[in-house]
Amino acid sequence: MAKTPQDYSNHAMMQPLWHYVAFPAATVFLAYAISMAARSGSIVRGAMLVLFGLGGVATVWASRTMALTLQNRIIRLEMQLRLKEVLPAPLAERAKALTLGQMIALRFASDAELPGLVERVLKGELTSRKEIKQAVKEWQADHLRA
Repeated sequence: MAKTPQDYSNHAMMQPLWHYVAFPAATVFLAYAISMAARSGSIVRGAMLVLFGLGGVATVWASRTMALTLQNRIIRLEMQLRLKEVLPAPLAERAKALTLGQMIALRFASDAELPGLVERVLKGELTSRKEIKQAVKEWQADHLRA
């Protein structure tokens, strides 16, 4: 099955298990635990319910945060290698000043347009991730995100 072509307008990725199941369920349980704790006749039982609810939210949140952190480290490594390969040596050296956010946005650019976009970013013409992504003309899809 062919994937839908990706561009700026549709590149955001939703993880249904995270966005629609895990985090909402943990949050609902925390609200329930707080409600039950308020009605509980026992301070210890109430505190344990709330603690368990907080632990659930924290566990779900931490799992997502760790996955995104790992993804960003991989993107940084991929882009460092790609920039070294695609850019002329002087520009590749200057590109070491790019931030992680800039590299994350630049990963969608084709090899042909990457040098021009890197120049524009380094000159300060493109500053935000959104501006960089919107400047990409030949979008390189990324369907393997966490």
